[in-house]
Amino acid sequence: MHQHGHHEHGQETDTSRIGFAFWLNFVFTIIEFIGGWLTNSVAIMADAVHDLGDTLSIGLAWYLGKLGHQKATHKYTYGFKRLSLLGAMINGVILVAGSVWVLSEAIPRLLAPEMPVTEGMIGLAILGVLVNGLAAYKLHGGHSMNEKVLNWHLIEDTMGWVAVLIVAITLHFFHWPILDPLLSIGFTLFILFNVVRYVIQTMKLFLQGVPDDVEHKEIKQALLSVEHVEEIHHVHLWSLDGEQHVLTAHLVLNVSVDAQTLKALKQQVNEKLAPFHLSHTTIEFELPGEPCRDDDDHLHSHPHNHPHVH
Repeated sequence: MHQHGHHEHGQETDTSRIGFAFWLNFVFTIIEFIGGWLTNSVAIMADAVHDLGDTLSIGLAWYLGKLGHQKATHKYTYGFKRLSLLGAMINGVILVAGSVWVLSEAIPRLLAPEMPVTEGMIGLAILGVLVNGLAAYKLHGGHSMNEKVLNWHLIEDTMGWVAVLIVAITLHFFHWPILDPLLSIGFTLFILFNVVRYVIQTMKLFLQGVPDDVEHKEIKQALLSVEHVEEIHHVHLWSLDGEQHVLTAHLVLNVSVDAQTLKALKQQVNEKLAPFHLSHTTIEFELPGEPCRDDDDHLHSHPHNHPHVH
């Protein structure tokens, strides 16, 4: 039995959103480098390097997202959805590395804080909040792991620029240069905590862990409620990209069934699984007393015991 996902309509929009964020960040990163040089602000230069890392990872996500929408081939039978997951993983790692770098720059400044040119900082910070805020807003509607990780990139940048703006305005009136490293450390630690969570979640999907424990239990219950199903085993639920899930299961029947009953059972299974919007399902029915082909005892002695039902 095969069911095809309902996510296709969102595929093109997520790559176009990521493309928009890429060009916005790319142009702004160039402006930042020039602005950092003109204002002689090491903080803005550091943020420019951080934004450059973001731009590169957004570009990578955009490219992998586009590749991920290609049709399945004979070699890659599930298609290329997992490339988007790979992009999310790489982005997460880049963001963690970038955050660690920001901390390594900010912490020493607690001991020797420097005064920047505040007027230039204020102007660039306002621009930074607007540009990154707009890009984050664009990606906010996304549901893929890729977009979620990128959204954190952009939220981090926006918060960073809010911090720069607050510090620049304060420094304009008070000589408290230590505020700059304090704020950057605060927001970097906050984002780092959230991104590490996403990286762990993405790694779990990479290792084909169950994407949702509650859904896993509900699917088992739904299949057990199908008529004539005595027990279920070899239930595997995993995800292609965090959105599109794949299910395989063996259903043990308590009666021998004819073709008509089998059709009715398949229809029941379809109805029970419909609410879960699974992208691919493979369900196997086992008749009373029939050995399971996938159990170790029978794996080698009976390689073709009974056919898969699709």
